[in-house]
Amino acid sequence: MNAFSMAKTAYSNSSTPTRTPRGTEYDAFARITHRMKSSAVDASNFNALVSALHDNNKLWSILAADVSDKDNALPDALRGRIFYLYEFTAQHTHKVLRKEASIDVLVDINTAVMRGLRSQAGAL
Repeated sequence: MNAFSMAKTAYSNSSTPTRTPRGTEYDAFARITHRMKSSAVDASNFNALVSALHDNNKLWSILAADVSDKDNALPDALRGRIFYLYEFTAQHTHKVLRKEASIDVLVDINTAVMRGLRSQAGAL
């Protein structure tokens, strides 16, 4: 490919659509939720479950930090609910790791958040 061709294609329209922040959040929830479901089905691979739960905790920690920021534009009530869900998921994750609880509640919470992200964003 010569320099002229490269220059032409460098500024052409990309065939990949630009992702919205909500779309990125949805994708993160979808990937982690899928991993949690898959690891729960295969009880012989506890490491996969631990990894998926760790990533879920990281995701919720990022969300909690974001809604705790005084400059966050979300309504206060929604910020409070998201922070509560972060606290709940952290506590419930410990119970799952101790084999005292099911992963189903965490999957349900993530699925509900994904539904909310999808309905608010229209087209992700």
